[in-house]
Amino acid sequence: MSRFLIVVPPLAGHVNPTVAVGRELQRRGHEVAWAGHPELVAPLLPADCRLWPAGGDFSVEEMAVARGRWLNLRAFAALAALWDEVLLPLAVAMVEGVEAAVDAYRPDVIIVDQQALAGAVVARRRGLPWATSASTFAEFSRPYASMPKVEAWVAERLEAFQHSFGAGGGDLRFSEHLALSYTVPELAGPVQVPCTPAFVGPTLGERPAGASFPWEWLDPARQLVLASLGTHNQEAGARFYRVLLDATGLDLQLVLVAPPEMVGPVPPHIVVRPSVPQLELLARCSAVVTHGGVNTVNECLALGVPMVLAPIRDDQPIVAGRVAAVGAGIQVRFGRVQSAEMVVALRSVLGDPAYRAAARRIGDSFALAGGASAAADHLEKLT
Repeated sequence: MSRFLIVVPPLAGHVNPTVAVGRELQRRGHEVAWAGHPELVAPLLPADCRLWPAGGDFSVEEMAVARGRWLNLRAFAALAALWDEVLLPLAVAMVEGVEAAVDAYRPDVIIVDQQALAGAVVARRRGLPWATSASTFAEFSRPYASMPKVEAWVAERLEAFQHSFGAGGGDLRFSEHLALSYTVPELAGPVQVPCTPAFVGPTLGERPAGASFPWEWLDPARQLVLASLGTHNQEAGARFYRVLLDATGLDLQLVLVAPPEMVGPVPPHIVVRPSVPQLELLARCSAVVTHGGVNTVNECLALGVPMVLAPIRDDQPIVAGRVAAVGAGIQVRFGRVQSAEMVVALRSVLGDPAYRAAARRIGDSFALAGGASAAADHLEKLT
């Protein structure tokens, strides 16, 4: 029996993949614990998961302010804010807690989300075997390769952080021991970093109790479309929501995940909810409109659901571009799409069986990749 410590940032899309992996390791007789922000990570984990506090001195209020500023920026300004106001301050705040967790828990292996840089620093300082948990495949494609000054800027920030804590070695985003990628090579595209990821496919596991939903509203005679911009982008969606509502005809049913006060009154064939039990709804969907968040994309493909993708920031354009490249969806411009273009995109993914066939093909490859079981196989080899 071994002990695994999973270090995560306070982001649902980064915590979710680790839950199924942790459960599989526990099923095999290992001990598993998480380290993360005590107030923000705990609600993202099942109630019986052990959480070592790390990063609590980066307060909830500070996180909210940094997030609000980041959401209002674009291009390099958004990237700079993400690193300088969110990821690096969080990493600094987490180091002491991760060190304390290692001292008390004595893990044999540390599993580190790519945006939980403190875990990589502590693992290297302690000489512990560690694995990267890559919730998105975007970093493997060198997303800033076409902008060498930006790529160098990110590298300088990472190097300065790790050297300030006395941790040498290579890029903190890629473990020299193991990098788990929760996708498959066809979707990820060419790997352009000095790293060979273990492609294990999505690890879809249990989630905290989901929101309620009026299931009796669903009409099996009509195609169902789910539209969501994810947890962190709803405030930016006012114009997009109006375009989407104008593009949705009476022959469809639309579930729109958005703050109801941002949308206003809607006709009977549309339901607006602040949150939904997404996995259960996806099983009934004919198509999904999404910002290209990798967790939603993985869930759609696992269930063979085609998509219209409107990426906003960060890794979303890369993820959306790869979904379009494999034929499982159509990409539109979030800030510029008009109702007529949205109508065409929706009608295409709903009416052309090639999109659903491509989604099912990728979903089948997900199943073959092994998911949490394959991830656990790789991790056990580090002990």
